Amino acid sequence: MSDELAIIMDDTESSMSKAIKHLESELTKIRAGKANPQIVDGITVDYYGSATPLAQVANVSVVDARTLTIQPWEKNMLQPIERAIINSNIGLNPQNDGLIIRLFLPPLTEERRKEFVKRANGEGEASKVSIRNIRRDAIEMIKKLQKDGLSEDAAKDAEKDIQGITDKYIAQIEKHLATKEKEIMAI
Repeated sequence: MSDELAIIMDDTESSMSKAIKHLESELTKIRAGKANPQIVDGITVDYYGSATPLAQVANVSVVDARTLTIQPWEKNMLQPIERAIINSNIGLNPQNDGLIIRLFLPPLTEERRKEFVKRANGEGEASKVSIRNIRRDAIEMIKKLQKDGLSEDAAKDAEKDIQGITDKYIAQIEKHLATKEKEIMAI
C-alpha cells in the first residue's frame, strides 16, 4: 500500500510541477513593455499546407526594447507569417518591407497594463483550477486505496500530504503572478 501511496504522491507532484511550467510559459507570452521573442511563440504559420510554429520558418530577434524582427528563411513566407501574426490576436501590427517583418511594440498605457494584469491573473486562476483538479484526482485515488484495505489513519495522512503539496504550488502561482504584475505595472 505504501508503494501505491508513494506513486500517487510522485504523480501528483509531477503533474502540479507541469502546471507551474505551463503557467510560466503562458506568462512569458504576456508582454510587459519590453520586446521579447516569446511574444510570438504561440503563433503557427501555414507552411505548405501544415501548421508550423513561427520559430521554425523564420528567425525572430529583438532589435531594441520596442522592436522585434522576423526574418523568414524563404521570401515567399512573408505573407503567411504576416497573416498569422494578424490572426493571432497579440495586439501588434506587422510591418512588412519585402525582406523582413517588424513588430513595433507601442508603449503600454495604464489601461493596457491593467488589461495585461487581468490576463495574467486569468492564466493564474486557470493554473489554480488545474492544481485543484490534480489534488481532487489524487484524493479520489487515496479513497479507492482505502476501500481496498488502506488504514483510515494512513489515508488521512496522505490526504494531508496532498493538501500540503497543493498549498505549496498555489503559493508558487501567487508568487509568479505577483512578480508578473510588478513587471507589467513598472513604467
